Amino acid sequence: MTTFEKIKKLLKKHNQSHLLAFWEQLNPAQRQNLLAQIERLDFSGIDRWVADYIKKPASAAIPVDFTPAWFYGLNPLGPEQERKYARARELGRELISAGKVAAFVVAGGQGTRLGFAGPKGDFPISPVKSKTLFEIFAETIATVSEKYQAVCPWYIMTSPLNYAETVEIFRSNGYYGLNEKDTFIFQQDTLPNFSFDGKILLADKDNIACSPDGHGGSLKTLYKSGAIKDMKKRGIEFISYWQVDNPLINIFDPLFIGLHALDEAEMSSKALIKTGPYEKLGNFCLVDGKVTVIEYSDLPDELAEKRNPDGSLVFELGSIAIHIINRTFVEKLNAAGFALPLHKAVKKIPHIDQQGNFIKPQQPNGIKLESFVFDALPLASKSIILETLRSEEFAPVKNATGIDSAENAREMIVARGTAWLESAGIAVPRKPDGSPNCLIEIAPSFALEKDDIKAKLNQIPKIKPRDSLCLA
Repeated sequence: MTTFEKIKKLLKKHNQSHLLAFWEQLNPAQRQNLLAQIERLDFSGIDRWVADYIKKPASAAIPVDFTPAWFYGLNPLGPEQERKYARARELGRELISAGKVAAFVVAGGQGTRLGFAGPKGDFPISPVKSKTLFEIFAETIATVSEKYQAVCPWYIMTSPLNYAETVEIFRSNGYYGLNEKDTFIFQQDTLPNFSFDGKILLADKDNIACSPDGHGGSLKTLYKSGAIKDMKKRGIEFISYWQVDNPLINIFDPLFIGLHALDEAEMSSKALIKTGPYEKLGNFCLVDGKVTVIEYSDLPDELAEKRNPDGSLVFELGSIAIHIINRTFVEKLNAAGFALPLHKAVKKIPHIDQQGNFIKPQQPNGIKLESFVFDALPLASKSIILETLRSEEFAPVKNATGIDSAENAREMIVARGTAWLESAGIAVPRKPDGSPNCLIEIAPSFALEKDDIKAKLNQIPKIKPRDSLCLA
């Protein structure tokens, strides 16, 4: 039996014969391309997905019984916790120095919503020097490596859409001064898109319509790509995970790493106190004693609005996609097939119809499947949460204007730099409304945290109104 006949039989068995509808119209190269894509499909999984996600109505079922998750606060509570924080910081520094911590950024996104053509990681974001997100992260990693006299490898997950472009960006920028051998760029997996009746959609006559498999898929692709094998060879034990759109990220936080290691956690998270009951952040909860994230859209209004006697929200902890993950935990998740569940998203999916006409739908017409990284949290034997400040560590660049925009992120970079300088006794001019009356950019090479400023006071010039100052 030829490969074509085998695939034809396989497709018939799984009710997907339409994928070969245009076979006679394809040239030999197109036929090979289509067959290769079909051979890569997980048909046992597809049957299950169609039954469980496509044909079943969308379910926002949340656990019946859950409580707010416990967390480590910004500041220690009492002398005993103060000693633990000090011990954790010391342990975190030791682990970084020993080369036990790797950086891992999820960078599959494009800058489309920002009006930018290219990978979002290449978007210029710093207020004075217009450094890109990739450049800021690379400079942070280089500075940490120098400070701790350690190799801190960087793993970058792209999407198939921006993989080649990302590789070229790194190559043409000389890997931003990092060693090429210590940067590992790889592609995220994809999953096919489905019509509402469970049929896989075609993007054109010889291409299946696919989408990246969600940020949860990063934990599968880390394993499949060989990144985990590379980490094991290097002696990496802990992975610092973040998403590419956050220029304020503290990639190597000794306190966070140390608390995670001290408490023998497998996957841990940073959290913010939400600005209000409906802020679009997942909610950290405890379900059967396990840390679990309940999406903001799934939390009932009465629980979202519920308050403590002091007026604070009962469910006040928001998830910001910053994690420390054990390498061995990623291995465990992949030991017997990938362990994370899928979620369905009803979307407008461009495709070709049965006549081969290209359709760009005006209304949602199909289903994309994806996994969420936070679904790994309840699978961890232990998970801790550490509170952080929005102004210090979270400025997502998602929108062209308004909340979570590039403009907003630049303002936050300036505000954080201003606060760091003022904490060291440096006068910074301010406008009548209290905002900085200058542009300030503190490069990671100058200071990784505000305490680093104090040792460099003699390098900081007097700051005048409307100055543009980059400290590097």
